[in-house]
Amino acid sequence: EAEATRADRIAANAAALGVEDRLTLVRGRAPEALEGLEAPQAVFIGGGLSAALLARLGAMLAEGTRIVANAVTLESEALLTTWQADHGGTLLRIDLAEVAPLGSKRGWKAAYPITQWGGVI
Repeated sequence: EAEATRADRIAANAAALGVEDRLTLVRGRAPEALEGLEAPQAVFIGGGLSAALLARLGAMLAEGTRIVANAVTLESEALLTTWQADHGGTLLRIDLAEVAPLGSKRGWKAAYPITQWGGVI
């Protein structure tokens, strides 16, 4: 995680859930922040997806490593679409909306859809 406030929140959540011993929080911007790290057993990419990051992970991860990656932009969604075509796995579109005022009534206000790829290398 490149942003200090969000990294602190991740660490606090891991501690609150009792999983801090099973989670390695990497502070910094990927893929540069991956240098010198041991290959993980699982990877979650919540943002900052790039071709360079996917290439770096593809080179460093052992066979059988689980990856889940989220995309919100068209550019990162295109990366996941290509990655799924090349590596298999599951491509999922998640749409969320919440109730909001709409004139004198209420309606659904949509958030940006999330495209998620999950698979094992």
